[in-house]
Amino acid sequence: MQKYWKLLLSQVKLDTAYSLRFWAGSITSVIRLVMLYAFWQAVYENRTTIVDISLEQMLTYSVLAVLLSSYIAGAGTQLAAGVLNGDVAIELMRPYDYINKLISLDLGSKLTSIIRETLPMLVVALLFIGIHAPHSWEHALLFLFSTLTGILIGAQIDLVVGLLSFWTINISGLRILRASFLLFFSGTLVPITLFPQWLQIVCTYMPFPSMVFVPVSIYTGQIQGADIYPAIGLQLFWLLVCWMVSRLFWLLAKRRITIFGG
Repeated sequence: MQKYWKLLLSQVKLDTAYSLRFWAGSITSVIRLVMLYAFWQAVYENRTTIVDISLEQMLTYSVLAVLLSSYIAGAGTQLAAGVLNGDVAIELMRPYDYINKLISLDLGSKLTSIIRETLPMLVVALLFIGIHAPHSWEHALLFLFSTLTGILIGAQIDLVVGLLSFWTINISGLRILRASFLLFFSGTLVPITLFPQWLQIVCTYMPFPSMVFVPVSIYTGQIQGADIYPAIGLQLFWLLVCWMVSRLFWLLAKRRITIFGG
């Protein structure tokens, strides 16, 4: 475990080594926030609610959804690159689990993003846009747990897409398809409650809402009371399923690797 912790810290140091890039990320995040605020202000110009969602609730949801959407990617891109250039063969001979190494580096990048992008956006949103705080401390704690679970689900799905590079030369098309599905079905663009009823039912059979919609809805109070724990239970179910699928793909992928003719 210690070696993975050191890998995580090494990625944090690498990401913070270039100050210009660091502050550029912070400024970009604030600009995105201003654009988001202007968009929803225009949408709500002649109305007070949309499907019983007030402007304040929608701004809170949208800000948090945009923040979370930047964390639901994973190490799939690095894995695919390693397969393409052959580095994966060398990595498998080193004294660590290659997948766990990639996850550690990915967590290091996410930790840097919290400082560089998430915190500036939250400060600006709380001070100038007026997003509301969680309904209670219980909601805040459940939101954090649900957020972590959603991020882990996204990381596993990203690994599955990356592992497909063992069977195809280029996964860029698959990554675009994955990003499109996540953007729409995770609830990043708009809350899933704004979807037609039939599409909401379809979404209940997908893991994507568990990444963004569920944690943010817990924060905003769209999911509350007795409905919170079944929603988190469904998240844990999808996390287990996605983890099992990624591990199965990894076992199958390793059988396709030939190292020095072996």
